Amino acid sequence: MGTWFATREDVMRALDVKLTARDSRQIDRALESASRDVEALCHRTFAPTIATKSFDYPGPQAGRPWRLWLDANELISVTTLTSGGVTISASDYFLEPQPYGPPYNRLEIDLDSSAAFSSGDTYQRAITVTGLWGYRNDETTVGALTAAVASTTASTVTVDAATSAEVGVGTVLRVDTERMLVTNRTMADTGQNVGGAGLTAQNNSVSLTVTDGTAFAVDEVLLIESERMLVVDIAGNTLTVKRGWDGSVLAAHAAGVDIHAPRTLAVQRGALGTTAATHADAAPVVRWDPPGLVQDLAIAEAVTRLTNEQAGYARTRKTGDGGTSERAMDQTALSALRTQVYNAHGRKGRVRGV
Repeated sequence: MGTWFATREDVMRALDVKLTARDSRQIDRALESASRDVEALCHRTFAPTIATKSFDYPGPQAGRPWRLWLDANELISVTTLTSGGVTISASDYFLEPQPYGPPYNRLEIDLDSSAAFSSGDTYQRAITVTGLWGYRNDETTVGALTAAVASTTASTVTVDAATSAEVGVGTVLRVDTERMLVTNRTMADTGQNVGGAGLTAQNNSVSLTVTDGTAFAVDEVLLIESERMLVVDIAGNTLTVKRGWDGSVLAAHAAGVDIHAPRTLAVQRGALGTTAATHADAAPVVRWDPPGLVQDLAIAEAVTRLTNEQAGYARTRKTGDGGTSERAMDQTALSALRTQVYNAHGRKGRVRGV
């Protein structure tokens, strides 16, 4: 699974489709393709990845010997820089361009220092950079773990209501220094039950009484027996819910019935160059946020693929007053969004001065 710039749930809401295993597989495939297309359009990698990369010594044919061009290897931050086997202190080099980065496209030795790039025994791969590579590392703390992760091989983590409402399949999470990719979500018992007089099998029966309203979050999906509900508001210990969510069947629910929520996340451990580790209960869960336009385009590209598949790639509409010319329905809007994304986040061609 590669890094996606939107979640399965984002696309489901855009299309207003029901949650089924068949639809999930189709959406996941479309999101993978859409995310790779966005990277190809922008000529850059967006997700933050920890890695060590080697570069040739910048001799006379590569420009100034104190400047190392990174080309397609854009940097967010540097952990260690070595040249010819010698470590160069962070105070002896600059990440450029300033003040526009990250991302940074070159490293420059501070000419007011005694440091220098050196070739060592050979100019080939003489410089090694360990750091966080990618476009940007914009993150949001969304919640916390509700159980410790005691093993580095555990394939699931349990999170609180706030995290459940803010993440989806495809989200990149960070707990401590480890990044994880969410590959699926399953229901977990919230420990609370339906209160009051229960719920009737009517769309206007939307007030769900619980023991502790603070243990839930707006936009979280709940499962009561076989019916899913979306939490749209919370007032004290009363949740206002949208009934029959995700194509589930409206039904009556008696007081005392268990309430479940998708708080168990199946995850790919040690993602994006990080190392799987143990984590304490209540450790903060942090979400990586791709640029807004990039997320919009990933959703749009995925939606276009899915709707084109449904129409056998023959979606067209008439144009003009009574005319017979046709054009693809998504041509204008999607093309404009692609242009916006490229203008805002695309890596433009440049000619390097020597």
